[in-house]
Formats: sequence, C-alpha cells, structure tokens
Amino acid sequence: MAQKPSIPKGTRDFGQVEMARRNYIFDTIKGVFSLYGFQQIETPAMENIGTLMGKYGEEGDKLLFRIQNSGEKANLAPEKGLRYDLTVPFARYVVQHREEISFPFKRFQIQPVWRADRPQKGRYREFYQCDVDVIGSDSLIGELELIQIVEEVYRRLGINVCLHINNRKILAGIAEVIGAPDKMIDITVAIDKLDKIGVDAVNDELRERGLSEEAVAALQPVLNQESGIKNQDKMAQLREFLKNSEIGLKGVEEMEEVFGLIETTGVKLNIELDLCLARGLNYYTGAIFEVKALDAQIGSITGGGRYDNLTGIFGLPGVSGVGISFGADRIYDVLTELDLFPKELQSETQILFATFGADELRYALGWVKALREAGITTEVYPEATKMKKQMGYADSKHIPFVAIVGGDEMAQNKVMLKDMVSGEQRLVSLEELLKALKS
Repeated sequence: MAQKPSIPKGTRDFGQVEMARRNYIFDTIKGVFSLYGFQQIETPAMENIGTLMGKYGEEGDKLLFRIQNSGEKANLAPEKGLRYDLTVPFARYVVQHREEISFPFKRFQIQPVWRADRPQKGRYREFYQCDVDVIGSDSLIGELELIQIVEEVYRRLGINVCLHINNRKILAGIAEVIGAPDKMIDITVAIDKLDKIGVDAVNDELRERGLSEEAVAALQPVLNQESGIKNQDKMAQLREFLKNSEIGLKGVEEMEEVFGLIETTGVKLNIELDLCLARGLNYYTGAIFEVKALDAQIGSITGGGRYDNLTGIFGLPGVSGVGISFGADRIYDVLTELDLFPKELQSETQILFATFGADELRYALGWVKALREAGITTEVYPEATKMKKQMGYADSKHIPFVAIVGGDEMAQNKVMLKDMVSGEQRLVSLEELLKALKS
C-alpha cells in the first residue's frame, strides 16, 4: 500500500503563488535593509548545542530542536541543534570572524529558524526571520535606525502598525523598587504573557515564581496602565516611580533620548511606551521593541532589542549590539488577511505563445528568444493541442497576454496578440509586441 504523503506539523509547502508573495516580502525588507547600509550574511541551519543552550531563558531552551547523533556517537547526548533564532548565531559569527569584519558591523540575515512549539494560527515550527543588527556601538542611533526601518518596511507593505517600546533597565528598576531585584527574570517572563493570559493569571504566575504579596501589589500600577496616556506623561510618572533606582532612571534617560531622536528625524510611526513589554529573552539589556499590526488579529510581527554582552559568552566581552527581527510568515498572514499583496504578483509570466503545429512552434521560438533577450518573461506552450486547453493554461497562471501563431500570422511575419483581461485581439509585428509589453 502506498504511503500517504505528509509533512511534519508546524511546517508548510509553498507553491508558486505563495513563493511569489514571499519573495515580495523578502525583497521589500531586503531593499530597506540595504538602504541603511546593512549587508547580508548567512549561518548554518544547525549550531553546536552549547551555542544555543542557556541563551533564550528556561522556556526557550525547552523549544530547541536537538539533532540526534548518528554513527559512533548515536547513543550520546545530542551535540547539535537547529537554530532557534538568528541573533545568537550572529553573535557566534561575530566572535569567530572578528578579524575579518569592521565595527560597527551592520548585517542582515533572511533565513529559517526552528522551534519545537505547539503549532497554531500564526505560530509555526519552521519559519523565516528577517534580522537586521548593528553590533560594536552603544549609540542610540542604532535604535533610531531600526525604528526608521520598521516605519519604511511597513509603509512599503501598506500595513498599519504600532511599535511598542520599553527598556530592560526600566524593568530592572521596577524589580528593584518593588523589593524583588533578584526576581528580574521571573518578572519579565511573567509580564511578557500579559496580552495572552491577562493580569490575574500573570499575578498568579508571579506568586508561583516566589514574589511576595507586597511585591505583587507594588507591581500593579505597571500591570494596569491606563490606555491613552502620552509617552511623555508615562516617562514623567516613571521618573517618580523609579526615583530611588539608579538603573531604572538610566533606562528612562535612554528612552527620553530615543524619543528625542524620533522627534528630530520626523518619524511618523505610531509608537507607544509599553511598560509591560518585557520580551522573554535573557540577553536583552536596553531598549526592547515589538510591532503589532493594527488591522489584523495576530501577535507580534516584528521584535527585538539592545544586548550589551551577547558576544561575551563566546569570548568577546563588552560589545554592544541592537537588532530587530521581522517575522516573514506572520507578515504574510497579515498581507493575506488584509488583501494587500499586489495583484501583479499572481503571474510572473507576461506572455504565452500558443501554437497549432510544429512549423508554428519553430516560428514562435524565434519570437520567444527575442522577447526574453529584451527582459520579458515569456513562455511557449510546448505542444500543439486544443486552443481551449492553451487558453485555460494562461488563465490558470494569470498570464495577461497570449500570442497566437497560425499560418496567416506566419505569412505576414506577425502574431495575433490577445489581451486576456479585455479579450481584445490585434495583429502585431515583433517591434509592436515589444513596445506593447514594455508599456
């Protein structure tokens, strides 16, 4: 009995329409990255397990795909894992290639990552990230450029978004002020789930993680922010709340500088200072970002932040970096839901040559060659079959023009050009055809 074909849960096949749309997303993002001077690198799909473990927090470690050993080492613990994100491999790359690169190093990567997560809407086990980072500078110009990149990418894609921003120093200050400085990681992991599970469940998790009732009570003004408060007013309230925390006030100062740069450069992006934004990754030390689509019900579609010592774990301490990651798969879902993909992506082929016989096919091949040399995407139907079948093929691929070749057309050294949208037909020379297609 033949095996029924299938793929692992949380993964997907992509057909020609999906790939045209995905490449539209990748090309748009890549174009903006390049505009800001970032250059592309790639790293392997698998990394040594020691490179990955301990970098993503306790929950992240659980989601690592470990690769089973084979051969002589088959019974040993896995030595490798599929990459969980692109940032940690990037830090490893920077340290390993530090003699070959110039700092500050501006790089981008567009590659798949893997997480052993429970598949659901908007959450996959294999998905692409589009990462952009600058490392080797602690200037907040890095944060500004990432915000500008977010604005430009989503302007080009036509998606209305809100960028949520916070600072891990502010969160450390909050932990200090409520009397739980040693619970910083526990607090961030818990409040990062606020949107998903609500305030009561977050409070329960904080208690489970060892926070006292007094500390949980002191945290409530942060968890129950009033909506509609201006960013400047939030920062003023924070200054008062964190007045006895040096690290907390440092975070406020950094946020004030970032907002000053935003105002100076005329960024129009919808930006909200969100004190409950924590991002559960342990390596963030400064500004943290999340971007959400305003017109679609889906989670974060872009996220990232500042990390001051990620390279230190690989032997190069004190190198600060900042970066963000665009989730291509979620962006795809948003563009699909809102019907924002350009219609012309449905077909890359501009014209199909339909033929009636061997002589007509040979005649068409000369025209096809000329069109392709002129940069026009051209197909020729390979068999002399019923015209209905050939026209159906053109319709199925959304090809806008069909060139019909018969004896009359060959005698006049022309083709009959059919517009598949209007249905109009006209006899054209090669020169006229080139002009029509280029226009």
